[in-house]
Amino acid sequence: MRIVSGKHRGRRLTAPASLPVRPTTDMAKEALFNILNNTYYLEDISVLDLFAGIGSISFEFASRGSTDIVAVDEHAGCIKFLESTDKLLESGIQTIKSDVFSFLERNSRKFDVIFADPPYAMEEERFNRLLELIFSKGLLKDDGLLIIEHGKQTNLSDHTNFERSRKYGGNVFSFFKDNVPDSE
Repeated sequence: MRIVSGKHRGRRLTAPASLPVRPTTDMAKEALFNILNNTYYLEDISVLDLFAGIGSISFEFASRGSTDIVAVDEHAGCIKFLESTDKLLESGIQTIKSDVFSFLERNSRKFDVIFADPPYAMEEERFNRLLELIFSKGLLKDDGLLIIEHGKQTNLSDHTNFERSRKYGGNVFSFFKDNVPDSE
């Protein structure tokens, strides 16, 4: 994994081969962050990274100035790698070892950006459950954005909150917004 930009630009982080991860490609990550840089001041946002794996997206946000990042993954080895890398880079990422769905069921905190990178082979019902939990619980702040990374075989465009998708090689990013503003 390579950090594409920011204060740790070009830094390579090598995770143990035994971890069950498929990090986002550099090309896809760079394209995604070009979109985000045109939408947000990354230093000012809160980020929730679901199915965080080894933290490729979390560390990219941190390198670009984000300081409020929560990374959730259920795999103990991934969390251990994330925590040791976080300590090395002094990124301040909060790591949570949990099943993503269980975490979402008990979480009430809102975020500016929620990024989810579930296994590409995840069943459609589970993608729908992910979307349902995030939007029924109102976990996005006003003007917040949910981004789900998935394979080309998955189509999420029928969801009410779907905005658009972008394809980069075998990676697809689907973007969702909450259509109901906060009442706060």
